Amino acid sequence: MGHVARTQSNQTVRNMLWSMVVISLCAGAFYIFVPHDETKTPVKRVDYRVELLTARRAAAYPVAAPEGLAHAWKPTSVRYDGAKNDSWHLGFLDPDGEYVAIKQSTAKPTEFIREATERAEKTKVTEEIGGRTWQRYKGGTYDALVSRDKGATTVVAGTASFGQLEKMVKALKTS
Repeated sequence: MGHVARTQSNQTVRNMLWSMVVISLCAGAFYIFVPHDETKTPVKRVDYRVELLTARRAAAYPVAAPEGLAHAWKPTSVRYDGAKNDSWHLGFLDPDGEYVAIKQSTAKPTEFIREATERAEKTKVTEEIGGRTWQRYKGGTYDALVSRDKGATTVVAGTASFGQLEKMVKALKTS
């Protein structure tokens, strides 16, 4: 009897091992063939209309926001802080998934630009866009276009190319 029980026991262990192999192969095939992207978490689109109206009523300068950008530009963050130098922030992901932000403030320009551009360096290149002069800044984290006008400094900065930063600047409206 001992021999039969041992054979049945070995058979049961063997069947369990084969079952585990089959299950592992199925799970592996499922993992390989089902599309997934673990590097990017989906970023939600935010509605910034209420914050924009609030900022435009409260700020001591004309608050800028884009109009007419393609739907592929996804607004991802918005903040207005009247107590902190009328600070306005509106962040986007461009169609390529790169970051672009509009930042405005009545703070001391040198400090505000350093913070808003993540310490980008001023270049000698300027551009005339929408009747305003925009200074290019180049940095390790962000590149930026900066304009000082009407009591506030406006920074359009991000990881996107200067071409995309220019598209954002061209789309900016203040009313």
